[in-house]
Amino acid sequence: MAAPGGVGGSWIRRLGPEAPRAPRLVAFPHAGGSANVYLPLARTLAPQMEVHGVQYPGRQDRMGEALVDDVGELAKQVFHRLVGWTDRPLVLFGHSMGAVVAFEAARRLEQFGSVPLAGLVVSGRRAPGVVRDDDDVHLRDDKGLVAEMRSLNGTDQAFLDDEELLEMILPVVRNDYKAVETYRYQPGPRLRCALTALLGDADPKAGIDETMGWRDQVDGPFHFRSFPGGHFYLNDRMEDIGKEVTTLVTAGRPGERR
Repeated sequence: MAAPGGVGGSWIRRLGPEAPRAPRLVAFPHAGGSANVYLPLARTLAPQMEVHGVQYPGRQDRMGEALVDDVGELAKQVFHRLVGWTDRPLVLFGHSMGAVVAFEAARRLEQFGSVPLAGLVVSGRRAPGVVRDDDDVHLRDDKGLVAEMRSLNGTDQAFLDDEELLEMILPVVRNDYKAVETYRYQPGPRLRCALTALLGDADPKAGIDETMGWRDQVDGPFHFRSFPGGHFYLNDRMEDIGKEVTTLVTAGRPGERR
């Protein structure tokens, strides 16, 4: 499960078979998530793409490591591990918090690296300059945090009813919410790569207009698509998401559309 040449170390995990001639996709998880959430996407894309997942510190096999509650630091750490991946096209994919971390990593790769970045796919996240008044989940008590998780329907309800499991996962979830809710976009050069923005049409965390704001972050082609569902619409749409990723890499972009 190691990254090419061991470059990714503990941060980047290959989630499917090695595909030496295929483009690579690196997927960034949502708040509280781990690299393995993208195993279904890896199965969908194999063998057309070699899929890797980002493993943030403080969870699963990295549980003994200190949590990182800063999006910029997470992006910097991933950048250092991807900057040597110059041999073939690379796509970054991120859902929710992962979209913001992927965006900041993409900015660093284009400004300071020579990686052939083919595109960025952001899912379930409003444009980086949009701040909401209700970005206070990380400040709520445990009951409030669990209520938020229940409302988004992205965590197995049995986990949320198990006090021992909650003791393990709540600090991670709270940390990640702090990272994304305290993130503040700093203007900079627009991305040169293509950008695809995906959204569940009933997502309470991002509206269509807020998501369309991503088009202001690229000089390259921009594409938007919405799917039926809420914040975790993608759990039932991995094949469709795989098609969007494949289209971004292998075909000419059709331009902006809804």
